Formats: sequence, C-alpha cells, structure tokens
Amino acid sequence: MPVKSSDTFLYFARKDRRGALVLLSVVLLICSIPFLYPLFIDHSITETSKFDSSLATLKTKQESVKKNKYAQKREDDYRPYDHPSSSYTSYKPTSKGTLFYFDPNTIGQEEWKKLGLRDKTIATILNFRNKGGKFREPEDIKKIWGLFPDEADRLIPYVQIAENKYEEEPGSNNFTAVQSKKYDAGAFTTKILELNGADTAAFIALPGIGSKLSQRIINFRDKLGGFYKVEQVAETFGLPDSVFRKIQPMLQVSGEVKKINLNMATLDELKLHPYIRYHLANAIVQYRTQHGNYKSVEDIKKIMLVTEEIYNKAVPYLSVE
Repeated sequence: MPVKSSDTFLYFARKDRRGALVLLSVVLLICSIPFLYPLFIDHSITETSKFDSSLATLKTKQESVKKNKYAQKREDDYRPYDHPSSSYTSYKPTSKGTLFYFDPNTIGQEEWKKLGLRDKTIATILNFRNKGGKFREPEDIKKIWGLFPDEADRLIPYVQIAENKYEEEPGSNNFTAVQSKKYDAGAFTTKILELNGADTAAFIALPGIGSKLSQRIINFRDKLGGFYKVEQVAETFGLPDSVFRKIQPMLQVSGEVKKINLNMATLDELKLHPYIRYHLANAIVQYRTQHGNYKSVEDIKKIMLVTEEIYNKAVPYLSVE
C-alpha cells in the first residue's frame, strides 16, 4: 500500500485559502472594535451640552439669590426684628450701660446709648420708629435686629410703655399713633405687694406670674417661715431671673419670720427647712446631744457643715429661746 506524503494533508485549495483569510480578517475586526470605537466618537458635542446645562443652572441660581437678597433688604427696611439669633453675634454690646425705666417708643439716641446699645442697633430702632413702627409690649424689644438676647432680657424689666391708641390708616399695613401720652417715669404707678401677707391671687396679678409660680412662691415662703428680704423670692424653683427682676420693684417685706428654737426642735422639724435639710439638721441635733444646749445661735458655727454662706442665710430663722 503506497504511503501518502505529509504535504497532501497541508495543502489548501486557492478558494479555501481566500475563505480562511476573509474569516480571519472578520474575527480580528470584531475583536478590535472595543479599542477603536472611542477614537471615532465626537466628545465635543456631549461636553458642550453638559457645559451649557451647567451654565444655565448657575445663572438661575444667581438670579434667585439676587431676588432673595433684594426682597430681604426691602423687608429689613421696615422690620428691624425677626432675625435668627445666629446673626446677633457681631452685635454684642460693648458695655452693659446704666439701667433705668424707659419707654422704647419715646427715648432718643443718647438714652439708648446710656442703656448700653450699639450705634447700629440704635439706628435700626430709630429707623423703625420713624417709619411708624411701635413697641406695644416690653417683650417686643427681643425682636430688635442687633440686640443680643441676653441684653434684651436685662432691659425688659425696665421697659414701661405708655398707653397708646392706634388706628389703621386706609390702604396701609402700618399702625400709627393717633393719641399717646408723653413718657413720664413718674406717671407709672406700681402697686407694692407685701410678700409675707400676699395670697395666690395677689401673686398672679404680678406680670409674668401664673398660678403655678404663685403657688410655688407661697409654698417656698411657708417652708422658710416667711421672707426676710425680697431677694429670697428669686430662689423659688422655676422662677426665671428675668421675671424676678421685672417684679422686684413691686415687692416689699415686712413683719417677722418664724424662728426655730435650736434647743427644742427635733430632727424632723429641722430637716424641713429649705436652708437646713437632713444632714445639717442631724448634725445640729447630734452636737446638742453631745455638748448640751446651745448658748447662742453662733454656736452652730462650730459644726463643720455650717459654712459662712449657710449661716448667713439661716441665722434669721434660728433662736436659742
């Protein structure tokens, strides 16, 4: 049997060779498409479209900001208040000034300066008043743009606004005074409240005092055995300092307080007093048991728990007889 040469198996006809070359070319072209595609894309159209869109958005935002600033400026010209507290930081007063009773609707620039206000804040107030603005209650000064909240709380107790009658002008949103009383600090009459004799209704009549605070003041007074000075009212639980400063000129104290006999009082009696409480009451009783009766109220200074502050607060309520 004759043996075929290996060349017989490696031989392709011309037609077959052409077909193989075409197929190979197609395969190579398909494989190269991912690499060649970016070279034929026009990025300038896409980038230009994005740029135009961003530019249009930026212009819209700028126009919106300009409109808001203009509207806010016009509003600020007529309303010197209702601004967030964060905007007050640059307007903190350089000095506290001198406190005196005043009517914010009538006092001038010099009086505002004496109260410790900055020139810019004073200018805002005067501009507000010149355009027909009025302060109708003491708390309105909290809304002044440029007046720091702590300063407003300091001034409120000294605000005394004269009674005014207002009418609204036709076609206007502003109220103007048609009749007002000239400010006169002596024209304001304040009823003085005697602390140790006042009842709940009397306290409620004070500005800023409701039924709860009224009851708390009375409860505190009864536990103490009476007030010996007006400043003790400020120790009432839940009473804001701004409210106390407002009513302080309306309060007075008379009469004597109820005293505790250090030589007779029991532990239970002593511990109920707000200035003594349990630990000091127990020490007072123990000292009396060990050393005998107290010769004078000053003897309690020998007890380690009794500081100078505690002694000064409690001594008006103590006796040895």
